[in-house]
Formats: sequence, C-alpha cells, structure tokens
Amino acid sequence: MSAEVVKKNQGSIDERLPTPLYHQIYLVLRNRILKDEYPHNSRLPGEEEVARQFGVSRITAKRAINDLAADGFVVRERGRGTRVTYLAPATPVRANVEGLLENLLEMGLKTEVELLEFDYVLPGEEVARALQCEADDEVQRAVRVRRLEGEPFSYLTTHVPAHIGRSYGRDDLAARPLLSLLERDGIVVSSAEQTITAILADVETAPALRIELGSALLRIDRIVYDQQDRPVEYITALYRSDFYQYRMMLSRVQNEKVKTWSPVG
Repeated sequence: MSAEVVKKNQGSIDERLPTPLYHQIYLVLRNRILKDEYPHNSRLPGEEEVARQFGVSRITAKRAINDLAADGFVVRERGRGTRVTYLAPATPVRANVEGLLENLLEMGLKTEVELLEFDYVLPGEEVARALQCEADDEVQRAVRVRRLEGEPFSYLTTHVPAHIGRSYGRDDLAARPLLSLLERDGIVVSSAEQTITAILADVETAPALRIELGSALLRIDRIVYDQQDRPVEYITALYRSDFYQYRMMLSRVQNEKVKTWSPVG
C-alpha cells in the first residue's frame, strides 16, 4: 500500500489533491468540531498527535491548528495545549413544510438581522419571471444577513414589486420580518412556491456568513403569492448547513403498483 493511500485512510486527506495538506487537515478537524466530536472546552490533539494521525510533519500539523485558532474554533494555551472554543447553537433553526409561512414569520421574529443593501433596481430575467413583471418594471431589492445567538446563518436576497416596496423603508426592513411588513400594508399572503437546491459560498456570501469560500450552502428560492395568486415577493435564501435544518414528515403510501413515500399534510 502506498504512503499516500495510508495517509488518506488515516486522516481523510490525500496528497494527490491540489489543496495543501495543512488545509485538508484544517477542514477535517473543523468538521469534527462542528459535529461535536471535539465538544466545547475539550482538548484538541496536540501537534505531534495530529502529525502522527495524518502522516504529516509537525510543521504541517501546527499550521492547520494555527488556522483553527485564527478562525476562532480553538484557542492555544501555553503549557496546556489547544482548547476548543467553538460553541454550537443549542438548537439549530428548523423549518417545516407544514405551516410554511407561519414558520418563516416566527423565524424572523426570533433572529437578528443586518441589512446590507436596500435599493430600487430593474429586474433581471430570473426576477422578472418570478414576479411576473416586465424587464423595465422597477423592483425593490434588499440583502440581509440573519443571525441566531450572534452567529450568521442565512443570507437573504429579496425582490418585491416597487409599488409594494415603497410602503416600507430600510429601517422598517432592518427591524421587522418582510412578511409582517407586507401584512401591515394590507397584503394577505396565502401561498408560496419554493425550490430547494445546493450552492457553494462565493466571495460575497462566505465572509458575510463567516464561513470558508466554497463551503456548501442550502439554497431556497421562494415565490410568495397573495390571495389573487399575484407574486408579492421573490426571495433567494442561502443557509449555513451547520445552523439550519429542513424537516419533512413522510408517510408510506401504497399506490396501484408500489409503495412510495409521500409528504404528510
């Protein structure tokens, strides 16, 4: 068995990859911390142990641990080793398929928000299609970051028709959930259509969410409709996977040929 394969099996790193070994080790250790394999206030293995575990030099192991410290996951204490300082939220934010709109409003009330952008723009093709408007129809665009217990967990980009957006200002949007502002303006929200995909954090979203460039994010595109089935909001929400869970209850259903899983409700 070659040395590079042994290294991969020992510590889930591979020297054949373009990513430097110290950064591969950093990612493995960070993932263990996020999964609570190294819980808050526990001791991280020392440089020699990390070097032995991953089959690398002590200098490489030291650089990986130093990067963990620089990013706030651990603290290095002289004579005492390295202590894990990362503290996961007690309960991740959860969203259900059932009661979707009510859950969205509750989430907005329980979290803190930072308004990054607020402006009136012309819609691109995607936004125009979602809001069923023309390319020269002005829309109100806002970008917000939501935080739970001080940690950012979602990056939200919303578009609403201009005549709706002008019913509230940037201070309103920084203080209240958008759904509550729509209802304040007399809009009765009745349904929503959404698509769930995955995306990688880019140069804008990564620093805003305090994650590494290229980290996996859950992406939810949602169109919200009023009682007349008119779109009143289009939102693209990017969620950190370590802070957000999407839950769906399923039941086993027998159709004409086979048994399948079907959403409850």
